[in-house]
Amino acid sequence: MRRETTSGRALASVVVALLVMLLCVYALLESTLQAIGQPAWIIDPESAARFVAGLPGGINAAILALLGIVVAIAGLIFVVLALRPGRAGRRFLPSRRIAVVLDDEVLASALARRARAAATVRPEQVTVVLSRREAIVNVRPTSGIPVRAEDVLAAVEDELRRLRPQPYPLLRVRVAGTGVIGA
Repeated sequence: MRRETTSGRALASVVVALLVMLLCVYALLESTLQAIGQPAWIIDPESAARFVAGLPGGINAAILALLGIVVAIAGLIFVVLALRPGRAGRRFLPSRRIAVVLDDEVLASALARRARAAATVRPEQVTVVLSRREAIVNVRPTSGIPVRAEDVLAAVEDELRRLRPQPYPLLRVRVAGTGVIGA
């Protein structure tokens, strides 16, 4: 179930692989240019090795510190990406016999349908924003016809209790103060 409800690390892996591959291709290019007696494209491998071995001599300490901070932040970002579970926009529903995975868009649609029925409004007057921890139901009433947020909340809570999605979102209902010209 975890495999279906979390996203993979393919994008981060591809980015790291491309960076390493570009670095290797560049080193190969410079080495090849040096081997055939041509001038270096940017810096020849021997000069680069001497430069790295001679650090921090001759370099402004502030620039070196800034470069170290940038490299440390990039490394920290990749470590966090590797350790944190991704968010795939899916939830699972409890079932005794099979694994049921529900896309967040489908859940948002089901909640919007129940909210529309409770508020007696048209489909375009209800939107549901679903994040990992909460579901926000926004209702724009028809002008002159009041909508009780408690009724909408009860209907949407009933739908959530019936489906029992995991992780279970915290529910909030917002009724707009201005209405839509009626149908």
